[in-house]
Amino acid sequence: MDRLDQAWDRVQPVGEVTLSGTPLLVVLGAALVVVGVRPLWSVLRLAVTLVHELGHAGVGVLSGRRFTGFVLRGDMSGHAVTVGPARGFGRVATTWAGYPAPAVVGALLVVLAVAGWGPAVLAVVLLVLVLSLVRARSVLTAAVVLAVGAATATLWWSAGDLLQAQVLVGTGLVLLVGAWRHLGAVAGSRDGQSDAAVLARLTPLPRTVWLLSFVVVCAGATWVVAGAVLPALRG
Repeated sequence: MDRLDQAWDRVQPVGEVTLSGTPLLVVLGAALVVVGVRPLWSVLRLAVTLVHELGHAGVGVLSGRRFTGFVLRGDMSGHAVTVGPARGFGRVATTWAGYPAPAVVGALLVVLAVAGWGPAVLAVVLLVLVLSLVRARSVLTAAVVLAVGAATATLWWSAGDLLQAQVLVGTGLVLLVGAWRHLGAVAGSRDGQSDAAVLARLTPLPRTVWLLSFVVVCAGATWVVAGAVLPALRG
């Protein structure tokens, strides 16, 4: 029971975390290094792809589809499979969800971490990773999920409130920048299998409209993150 009590204590909100000055600058510096150093980004961007694919999966399940598996590839692409009607709202919502997912999740991580919900967020992330592990359909996919899960578990169980908030805010910033970078790549691509191209085939709306919808969500997430981070920088 002691372990259960400790686990329950670790998911309780800790109150607003003051993240300003040096702690915040450390976070921003680390995020810049991750997205700016090509060898590092080429590896860690798999986390953005992971959130992208789980975005497909999560919305698919919420839309009444069945999530059967997903794959992350060495070229940093991925694929999630949900089973259900070939057309209709559920298929459209599931296909649309991938590109906005990293931006939305990134914004939530930043806002909730600053508000003191870091422990609960980490527990939820860990639960999602455990559940998704059984749907991994390649060795690389399982290795990525296990690595992210191990890091999340260690941070949740062992780290202090400030460090948890720093890591979550940094991760949120990386996901947000990654969402924009992935969106830029798909906007400049003519791949007929991209999410935007598939959405154009599933609906009367052209590819450009779907790309614009991704931009709107990413811009909204950026506005939310700026509202949480900029006041702390000025302070």
